[in-house]
Amino acid sequence: MLTIGGFGFLLACVFGSYMLSGGSFGPLIEAVPFELLTIGGAALGTLVMANSMHDVKHTAAGFGKIMKGAVFKKGDYVELLSLLFYFTRLATSKGAMALEPHIENPEQSEAFKKYPKILANHHATALICDYLRMVGMNADDPNQIEDVMARELKKTLNEELHSAHALQTIADALPALGIVAAVLGVVKTMSHINDPPAVLGQMIGGALVGTFMGVLLAYGLVGPIATRIRAIIEEEAKFYEVVRAVLVTHLHGNAPQVSIETGRKMAPSEHMPSFQELEEAVQSVRV
Repeated sequence: MLTIGGFGFLLACVFGSYMLSGGSFGPLIEAVPFELLTIGGAALGTLVMANSMHDVKHTAAGFGKIMKGAVFKKGDYVELLSLLFYFTRLATSKGAMALEPHIENPEQSEAFKKYPKILANHHATALICDYLRMVGMNADDPNQIEDVMARELKKTLNEELHSAHALQTIADALPALGIVAAVLGVVKTMSHINDPPAVLGQMIGGALVGTFMGVLLAYGLVGPIATRIRAIIEEEAKFYEVVRAVLVTHLHGNAPQVSIETGRKMAPSEHMPSFQELEEAVQSVRV
């Protein structure tokens, strides 16, 4: 909602100052639909040409993130750390093989069932199970596990960021597409060169609306949206970095309390639970 409010404030300032300075909305109202069709259609065509259908759908889905924001809040980090505390404590007290019933069938795991939002997150569940499974297969070199996890998380982040990159590319192209619309307007004007000056002036004004719309959409709408989507994706990626931090610290031989404290530090500051809040949460975890 903040993004929509910001865009509304932007429009109010731009068109409000135009109106207060004596500008007429007539030429804008007449030209905007056609300029939007030219610029918007060209931008959409550019997006489709430059991306696969999967990427186009992924980019469209990115707009939903703007309305909802990052899906992980403080409570989600507390639940994730509590679940990881359970697994690291279980592995420490009963051995890595004790994890097998949970990681082989997480849908039936009593530990996962306590945290349904994590269980419903396929990526988080798979990440936890895959690397705990590797530990059970004696792949317990913490440096190796950390390297593999870092590469997987980087790959996933880059894939998720594609929507932001695609929109930023469109934002960069919009001013030029606005010039294309303006040039077409000038061509149209030149074909009426024998008309009265008042008519020519109105047609030239309409042509310049193309440049105005291209710049406004690039720097006032699409560019900020791309930046916002990128920020949300990078914030959500911290959730999975918590998993990496906890498991790697555990493999270095640290106590479960130390492992989850390391993971807690990876949470975004806005959603990071305090030491006391996490301590209270894990006190109810029974192995």
